[in-house]
Amino acid sequence: MRVPGLVGGVGATLYARWVSSDKMLSRIGGLLRQAESTDNPHEADAFLAAAQRLATSSSIDLAVARSHTAAKERRATPVQRLITIGETGKKGLRTYAQLFIAIAAANDVQCDITANSTVIYAYGFADDIDVCEALYSSLLVQMVRASDAYLREGTYRNETTVRTVVEERGGRRVRTRVRKPVAAVTARLNFQSAFAARIGARLAEAKQEIEREVETSAPGTALVLRGKSLELQDFYRSTSQARGSWRGNRAPSARSADARRAGDRAGRAARLGTAPELPSAPRRLER
Repeated sequence: MRVPGLVGGVGATLYARWVSSDKMLSRIGGLLRQAESTDNPHEADAFLAAAQRLATSSSIDLAVARSHTAAKERRATPVQRLITIGETGKKGLRTYAQLFIAIAAANDVQCDITANSTVIYAYGFADDIDVCEALYSSLLVQMVRASDAYLREGTYRNETTVRTVVEERGGRRVRTRVRKPVAAVTARLNFQSAFAARIGARLAEAKQEIEREVETSAPGTALVLRGKSLELQDFYRSTSQARGSWRGNRAPSARSADARRAGDRAGRAARLGTAPELPSAPRRLER
């Protein structure tokens, strides 16, 4: 297969890396399948960390190759891609979107999202977005499977949460705060939100580790990655039509400490580590 404009030198190097991107995705997919199939959490952690390290290494390699590509040669540029999270009206899309955004933040992909969380507009280099989609497909299955198992156990039913109840008394509305058992939907949202946060932190940790290693062995890499980041920022500013911020990455209004702890544990078992909250809110798209 011949690609016009890629002739010798660094252009040939970039072409070789471009051709190998499918192989890289296949390797990542294989590691994810191994992570899913093992019952050993330490093995699962190792497989997912290896997948993220491979993704980061490949992304850095491509960034270095792009930085040396002559203007006359075919050069990869950022793209916008629509990621469908779910159909309008489907419940639970907010935590699905949280998961994708957490993965994207660790793989140099910026996101806008519609107010109803049905569609994410991903901005980044095609290979980085491919990696995000591969990771999301695997981790979404794990998140849903783990939350369903947690709900079947039913431990959340032993917990209560404070809710505001509005009643009509003597012709006026009176708000009263009462304790009620945690609902299944509340438990699910809290579980999946904590799971997504833990996933994002672990992937970010793996990315930072490989970037430090590469910078030590190749000191000019930091400058290349900075150039890549600036190119993506310029593309995002010139392309995005989003306004405001998405509220979906905030903690659920009704909280379940038990569900959040369980979701965090499941995030660890799904190959991830310590977790701050998700990064700053993506911008919201009006629909």
